[in-house]
Amino acid sequence: MSGVARDQDVDIDLGQLVRAVWARRLRILAITLAGAGVAFTGAKIMSPQYRSETRILIEPRAPAFASTQQVNDAGAGPLMDELNIASQVQLLQSADLLKKVINDLKLYNLPEFDDAANGSAMNSILVKLHLKKNPMENPPEERVIDAFVERLQVYQVPGSRVIGVSFTSKDPKLAAAIPNAMANVYLSTQSGAKLDSNSEATRWLEPEIEGLRRKVSEAEKKVAEYRTSHGLLQTNGTTTFPAQQLNDISAELTRVRGDKANAEARAQAVRNALSSGEASDTLPDIMSSQAIQRLKATESGLQSQISDLQTSLLNNHPRLKSLRAQLADIRTQIRQETQKILTSIENESKVADLRASELERQSDAVQANSARAGEDEVGLNALEREATAQRQLLETYLVRYREAASRADSNSSPADARIVSKAIEPVDPYFPKVVPIVVVAAVATLILSAIVTMLAELFSGRALRPVDVSPETIEAETLVEERDAPQVAPVVAAPRKPAQPSMLAVVGDDDTIEDTEAAEELPEDDNEFSVASVADYLTGSRAPLAIAISPTGDNGSAATVLLTRMLADAGRRVILIDMTGSGYPTELMAEDQAALGVTDLLCGEAAFGDTIHGDRLSDAHLIPQGQSDVRRAMRGVDRLSLLLDALAAAYDLVVVECGSADVAGVSRLTRSRDVEIILSMPEIEETIFVTLMTEFQAAGYERVVLMSGGEGSEQTLGQAA
Repeated sequence: MSGVARDQDVDIDLGQLVRAVWARRLRILAITLAGAGVAFTGAKIMSPQYRSETRILIEPRAPAFASTQQVNDAGAGPLMDELNIASQVQLLQSADLLKKVINDLKLYNLPEFDDAANGSAMNSILVKLHLKKNPMENPPEERVIDAFVERLQVYQVPGSRVIGVSFTSKDPKLAAAIPNAMANVYLSTQSGAKLDSNSEATRWLEPEIEGLRRKVSEAEKKVAEYRTSHGLLQTNGTTTFPAQQLNDISAELTRVRGDKANAEARAQAVRNALSSGEASDTLPDIMSSQAIQRLKATESGLQSQISDLQTSLLNNHPRLKSLRAQLADIRTQIRQETQKILTSIENESKVADLRASELERQSDAVQANSARAGEDEVGLNALEREATAQRQLLETYLVRYREAASRADSNSSPADARIVSKAIEPVDPYFPKVVPIVVVAAVATLILSAIVTMLAELFSGRALRPVDVSPETIEAETLVEERDAPQVAPVVAAPRKPAQPSMLAVVGDDDTIEDTEAAEELPEDDNEFSVASVADYLTGSRAPLAIAISPTGDNGSAATVLLTRMLADAGRRVILIDMTGSGYPTELMAEDQAALGVTDLLCGEAAFGDTIHGDRLSDAHLIPQGQSDVRRAMRGVDRLSLLLDALAAAYDLVVVECGSADVAGVSRLTRSRDVEIILSMPEIEETIFVTLMTEFQAAGYERVVLMSGGEGSEQTLGQAA
């Protein structure tokens, strides 16, 4: 029976589910081993199946003697198309190919491919009940093909042009032989198809080539006759004679006109020099005349003599007169020679003009002939186009014919595919895999056994706990826990052992520890300072830290544990730190009484994460007292400030149970923190209460909450009366 009332809201106790599974661990282990044994036996009884695979690459292939252009043309086909690869997959599964493989390997003689002939008793029963069609009604060949197809798998490897052919059989040799045989038959079929295409091409091309040769000969003969009859003779293979003649005349006319213009310009330059009396020594035609050059030399000599004699003779001296006369005669000769050069240049211009006129006349005549030839070339071009088209078609047919004839041999036309991986005889069976089957069966049996155990625990009600927990409910749950698991410490027990000094008391005085009387049990629920009221108060205050003082001993610590669990059940993330001297909160909440705790953390003997544990009866967390020496741990009590900061950032509320601590010890934890002080006194002792209130008020703690028995609202004591 469960300790939960029928009309009470409940929650699932995950800790109880885990404990139930752990308590039945031997039974679950035995069931798991039994399931693994059954799986192992079944896997060993099954007939092993072997699988092997052949892989074929679809790619364009040409004979070794093929030209590069032919290879490129073959590679430009549709072989790269995904639809073509899918078509090859279907071709590998065609009935004709499968029949050829079956006949080549004589598979119809193997019982494996005709199980219907050796039908089992179960199949006979199903057939008689008309639940299954009688396989013997099918022809033997069809039964073999059906069995073959069931064991065959042909697929395209994703993202590639590779086709995989795998086969499963009881015989490992047969599992390797069938994929290889299918690949060979497929390649032979593809190669034969190409040979048939080449043979058909040669048979069709032979008469076509003969007809084209006659047509080409007739067309070229017509071109030659037309060219002769119309005088369309070619000079350099592409240009007719009239056109070439016209081109030559045009070029010559251009040159003659240039010479005429050049001569006229030279003559005009000489005229300008003669008319203006300027020196003509710079003109090219004057400079190139030998006679003028000699006269110029003589003139220069006479001028030099005159200049020399003028220094010693008078101007009327006969010698000077003679020299001046000679100089004038020389200059006259120079002018005459210049005039001759001008006349010669003018004659060149006239000759060029006459030559140009003659060339223009010839050009007109040739143009008339060229116009007539152009009209004749229209018909010639038509004949040439016809002859060229027939010739190109003939050459194309000849190339194709040679290619097809060269591939008439079986070795010259490889299939557009090749085997990239042959099937080999498998060593290990494909099915069954004994180890994976046993492992999966064991894991599945283990999980199912655990689930069944948890469901049984839930249906029995032992894994359910009330949402609104009261002290009486905790006591009832404790009785149930003591009955089902007596090794777990109860939540509340009466009478309690005497109060032990708080761990904080060691900080102040290592020699003097005062004892206090233990309370016998929690107060009644009608107290207005009940645990539920304090829980509601802490939920509303949102304080990150609560310091619980239990001056009456472990019964006050038990109330603090109850407060922590109620906060956790209300959905708050809460953690309790056991700073008592007796370690009673650890005894109530921890699964393992020897768990690492706050003393181990302060002594540096445990990591921070290793000291946080879950409560065995709620979702709250706990940092136990620990196993290290308390006095050595309290030497590092100042490090508790960092511990509380880290916990306050991770939890909604941090509850520190200090036991019978004093104000001095609590102040080392709180200092300037936003903190709630809780006086956990199940039975109020006025003397102790007034003393503690006065001390805490004097120390500056204004928010002091009294937690006693009963159901009521919280009361925050502002000042002690």
